[in-house]
Amino acid sequence: MLEDFIDAFRNFARSKTRTFLSLLGVIIGVASVIVITSMGQSSTRQIQDSFGSSGLDLVSISAGGFMRRNRDAVSLSFDEAFRNDIFDHIKNVKKVWYKNSVSFSLSFGDTTVSSNATAIEPGYLEMCNLELDYGEYFSVSDDFYGAQKVIIGSEVASSLFPDGDAVGKGVLAVTSNVPFSFKVVGVLKEQSSGMESSTTGIYIPRGFYSKKITPSPKADTIMLQAVDPSYCTAMVTDATNYIAEKSGTSGSARIQSMQTMIDQMSEITSTLSIMLSGIAAISLLVGGIGIMNIMIVTVTERRQEIGIRKALGASPFAICRQFLVESASITLLGGIIGILLGVFISFIVEYIKGQPFAIQLPACFVAFVFSVFVGIFFGFSPARKASKLDPVEALAG
Repeated sequence: MLEDFIDAFRNFARSKTRTFLSLLGVIIGVASVIVITSMGQSSTRQIQDSFGSSGLDLVSISAGGFMRRNRDAVSLSFDEAFRNDIFDHIKNVKKVWYKNSVSFSLSFGDTTVSSNATAIEPGYLEMCNLELDYGEYFSVSDDFYGAQKVIIGSEVASSLFPDGDAVGKGVLAVTSNVPFSFKVVGVLKEQSSGMESSTTGIYIPRGFYSKKITPSPKADTIMLQAVDPSYCTAMVTDATNYIAEKSGTSGSARIQSMQTMIDQMSEITSTLSIMLSGIAAISLLVGGIGIMNIMIVTVTERRQEIGIRKALGASPFAICRQFLVESASITLLGGIIGILLGVFISFIVEYIKGQPFAIQLPACFVAFVFSVFVGIFFGFSPARKASKLDPVEALAG
């Protein structure tokens, strides 16, 4: 078989143009599969990177979902009693965080930034892994006394304080035409931050919100922190069932988790990659048909060689093996070139698009094995035809 393999490459060298045309379909097919799977994997990684590593253990419950009308339905109240009930009805909850949102216009000098401010409990930013560029987080006493302090995102800080050094400065916040003065105590570092924004975010103590802005302990949004991110999907299901049972209707709240969103997006990109890879694999089959045609021509051209080998005692199996090895060698060579070309194209495209470079090694292996299988499958018929040639007729040409 090793001699057949060496002879095959000698024959390739004699007919370079024919060999190249035979390889072309296999190279294109394998390279296409590699590029498509690589782009799908890199897109998935880019989605994950854009969300960041923080927040994967959080499930968000927000009031005001799409409600199906039910006569017995009751409106949800995210108060302290509701917080306590969560631990009894939803499994694997580590901690429950309450927060509220309020429209803010933040001003310093002649510059004003309009955005939504988030009223949070102490420790929430630390839990979300939102790092401070400089300054300090809210303390428990800030929340208890309703301190008029604010932590701002990097873009907000650069807009209000282009010269830097925002901490310690006083800013004016206006909400519902009511002005409040705040002291900037921290500036967030720009980073991928999951459900929270480290660039445009404005954060105030929830104690101030419930005492001065809306005198109520009720929250707009609940964040359930899971014991482990792997429980988030199950927690979404449990929370949905619990909310429906408590309110008497489905869709009374919006429930989502970042992990679930990432899983759904990854599933979509994976499905598209598989579909497109299947389409690209068709070119491998087309290349296999081309190889079959070439091998038929090769058998016809080498009838005398086959006749001489049979006259010297070569068995039909040896003749069949010779042409099968030659057919498989073409696709083996095409598979190797296709993988190298696919990796190169993937690297160039992902570099230009700014995506993380990601190669699917299983896809490379499957594409390579499939290309060799195509060569054996489509080369079998010409090889069998060669093995059945009568030596006298073959020598006669």
